[in-house]
Amino acid sequence: MTTHINLSIDGRVAVIELNRPEKLNAMTPEMADQLVDAVAACNADGNVRAVVLTGAGPKSFCAGSDIAELDTYETPWAFRNRREYCDCIRALKKPAIAAINGYAFGGGLEMALACDIRIASDNARLGAPEIKLGWIGGGGVTAHLVHAIGQSNAAWMILTGEPIRAEQALAWGLVSEVTAPEALRARALELAGMVAARAPIAAETARANLRAAVSMPLDKAIEYERDLQTICFATEDAMEGRRAFKEKRTPEFKGR
Repeated sequence: MTTHINLSIDGRVAVIELNRPEKLNAMTPEMADQLVDAVAACNADGNVRAVVLTGAGPKSFCAGSDIAELDTYETPWAFRNRREYCDCIRALKKPAIAAINGYAFGGGLEMALACDIRIASDNARLGAPEIKLGWIGGGGVTAHLVHAIGQSNAAWMILTGEPIRAEQALAWGLVSEVTAPEALRARALELAGMVAARAPIAAETARANLRAAVSMPLDKAIEYERDLQTICFATEDAMEGRRAFKEKRTPEFKGR
């Protein structure tokens, strides 16, 4: 099996790199299986506190599914029940940062949307081009885009299929920051390091709460948030945070 997903861990930060630059990091079923394994490894490693998702090479984060592979599914139902690589990014328990270098099209955009924070290089292009080929995205693009950039902007992207530039993505709130291409990975690692320095139980809880906030009615979302706050408040890390504040020092979080 050829490895097209690279997983590296440095301290508390993991980097998952899509490594098929000659095909613009387009995803295959084999890569989806490898990505599932990489995510499972990050979830199982207690030392990992933040994850960066990016693509190899200067041209592309991920151009989506490899179109040539789609005809290998025997039936539409087999396609429906495939191992969905966007779902596995949502299954990450650790906070995730998408470092979007170049193209983020189709499933590539959906994987970026499944991350908590998105930053992009100034040569990035983000798009949902499936409608140009006769179908629509199925990895969460509509729900994520509506929440991220509003109904009209989401409709513009999905109905036209045209990509937007990094500057437009920033103006719409689709990404949080735009950098020079050569600075992108370092900036993503810097942000991941900030997140990794926070209390890990609180960070994982915050990720779960962010997901809940977009799918629950307001009163239930606040109730859920308060329950999660109470759980965090009872941890040793929260007690350490309060002690460190009183003692005017940096807290040492243990994930307990």
